[in-house]
Amino acid sequence: MFGGTGAYVPPAGAGADMTLRLKEPAHVMDLGLVPHRGLAVLDSGNAGCTLITAPFAARLGLVDASGWPRQAHVRTMSVHGVVAGAMEKIPQMTLTYEIKGKKMHITAGVTKARLGCDLLICHKEIAEFISAGFKFDPQHRTGAWQICCSADESSADADGNLQLLHDSLKKQVEERKRLHQELMEKLKHQGFGDGSQAPPAQLSFPPPPQPAQPAYEPEPPPSQHEPEPLAGPNVMNVVMVGAECAPWSKTGGLGDVMGALPKALARRGHRTMVVAPRYSNYAEGWETGVRVSMRVMSTNVEVGYFHGYIDGVDYVFVDHPCYHGRQDNIYGGDRHEILFRCALLSKAALEAPWHVPCGGVPYGDSNLAFIANDWHTALLPLYLQAHYRDYGKMTYARSVFVVHNIAHQGRGPMAELAPLEVPSAYSHFFRLDDPIGGMHMNVMKAGLMAAHRVVAVSHGYAWECQTAEGGWGLDSVLREGAWKLRGIVNGIDTREWSPEADVHLRSNGYANYSAASLRDGKARCKAALQRELGLPERPDAPLLGFIGRLDYQKGVDLIRDNFQWIMDEGCQLVLLGTGRADLENSLREMESSRHEQCRGWVGFNVGMAHRITAGCDILLMPSRFEPCGLNQLYAMAYGTVPVVHAVGGLRDTVTPFDPHSNSGTGWTFDWADSGAFRGALGNALYTYRDYRREFEGVQQRGMAQDLSWDHAAELYEEVLVAAKYQW
Repeated sequence: MFGGTGAYVPPAGAGADMTLRLKEPAHVMDLGLVPHRGLAVLDSGNAGCTLITAPFAARLGLVDASGWPRQAHVRTMSVHGVVAGAMEKIPQMTLTYEIKGKKMHITAGVTKARLGCDLLICHKEIAEFISAGFKFDPQHRTGAWQICCSADESSADADGNLQLLHDSLKKQVEERKRLHQELMEKLKHQGFGDGSQAPPAQLSFPPPPQPAQPAYEPEPPPSQHEPEPLAGPNVMNVVMVGAECAPWSKTGGLGDVMGALPKALARRGHRTMVVAPRYSNYAEGWETGVRVSMRVMSTNVEVGYFHGYIDGVDYVFVDHPCYHGRQDNIYGGDRHEILFRCALLSKAALEAPWHVPCGGVPYGDSNLAFIANDWHTALLPLYLQAHYRDYGKMTYARSVFVVHNIAHQGRGPMAELAPLEVPSAYSHFFRLDDPIGGMHMNVMKAGLMAAHRVVAVSHGYAWECQTAEGGWGLDSVLREGAWKLRGIVNGIDTREWSPEADVHLRSNGYANYSAASLRDGKARCKAALQRELGLPERPDAPLLGFIGRLDYQKGVDLIRDNFQWIMDEGCQLVLLGTGRADLENSLREMESSRHEQCRGWVGFNVGMAHRITAGCDILLMPSRFEPCGLNQLYAMAYGTVPVVHAVGGLRDTVTPFDPHSNSGTGWTFDWADSGAFRGALGNALYTYRDYRREFEGVQQRGMAQDLSWDHAAELYEEVLVAAKYQW
């Protein structure tokens, strides 16, 4: 039933009876010529006509939040007798309504026009009057609404209201006929016979009254041939699952990937869903009314699903008390609590395509691929195989496992395996004996073995994970499964990270800029950053920045060990991050010792991260290992030159500067020690001071790269297709 709030409860099965009832008759006042509201007429032949508006079309899943028809997936629906399925090319909606006890069926194509009124079903002549721009008497609108949409209106009242509408329209037609007859009579008296001859040129008539202009500009109908999706015949139903998803929850790069990659896949034509925990009350997530019971770690639980449709993606948030209040501590709690949340998320994600009515129709399990991210969802590929495919369910569903950080694997004693409801035939998937942890349960190993395909977040990281130094005990597993492993470098969301459109650069003296205005735009952002942080405004001083987690992996200690040398070089240094207590204290000590040159911001601020990226000349990333890294991509997009340790994704994305060929996009060093880092940074500072033109060339080459997610999405699509055809 569609209620006044638009809540939808799916039918028990195909052909089930549903009743359409909107409990707010005032919505009908949107009909007609209300300013800034468009009217779409869904032609239904001679029997009747359907008028529909954006709010109601959105409830049916026919349009997105901006009022445009959805391109990724369309629906077939009816008021009585549900037909659940997907149509190709042109969205269609089947409506069944009843007037005077007679049921009438309408199948209507949705035109590519903005929809701006609520639903009205009426005789075609009435709909034509409304759509042509004639005023519709407000006192009759409520009557028409009740006739069409209220199940409580009596038949006699409905007939009476319909007769009033008919009489009103008939009077308008008679009045126009009378005016036309008077004009013919005048022409006849002027000597033009029966009025069929044209009047002479010298006669002048007053200009006819101009008809009222509609309050909206109807758009031309769509072309008969919709463009093929970028994915062509490879279009699939894709479900991405992760413990965090920006902008709602984020602790690092995983949240950014979960927020951006699904949008890029949707732009290629895939129907895309994101499943993440509901840590707090998200404004974009609406209650679906769907409740699913399942057994998790020997406990019967019930989960709910909240849904939001944004930028072509269905965002589904899993609701359960174990997630509530963990917005700022996503991975907190003891090992049992964390494992429970991970198992629950994996099972709830597997059930979502069957139960959550995204746009009115669930995804189903046909042509379906799950993308599980990191060990928190590593149980999903195993559950898919052991709990579904082995029993003839989800036979055509596939799973892809993405490794963002192999250092975190979900290790624990083998005794913890029993509550996970893993069949004994799959227990060896979890068993790992290595010099680091001895014999133990390893959740990530199970995900690597059960997944149909595995992705590492850069080419370099895919290679490193297969080495004893970089595999953290799982290198042999990855070497054995190298045939299904592929490295794909992450992209960046250019709508959020673009110096030309960055909303954080529109105040406090900052400025948006492009490659063409790099010199002036950078100078303004640098001065604004120095002002905001209380540093002396020195345009000639190299301004260095660091943004990231404060721990051993990120190499913050290398910056600390070279701090005195950096200050002696006349640089200014800005650091932003949170993490280990000793490194947080190091930031405070560096700032207090050289207050005129250094600022250490302990914590994280999104706006400040954008402003540091735009205002700094050089970004420091001395990470000891970095699966992909995003900050160096953001920096190059903003014309900020990165100095990085050549590992993982940093090696893949930053080309070292070559003064002989005048090529490269940054500076790199091969060993994670203070001397190597100081040497690379010294070369960058030397070029900045004495060879400014070459330094600007490095900036321009970085900005000229295509760093968007669109290319990465195409590569992910190739992996999904390979998984699809793997049995």
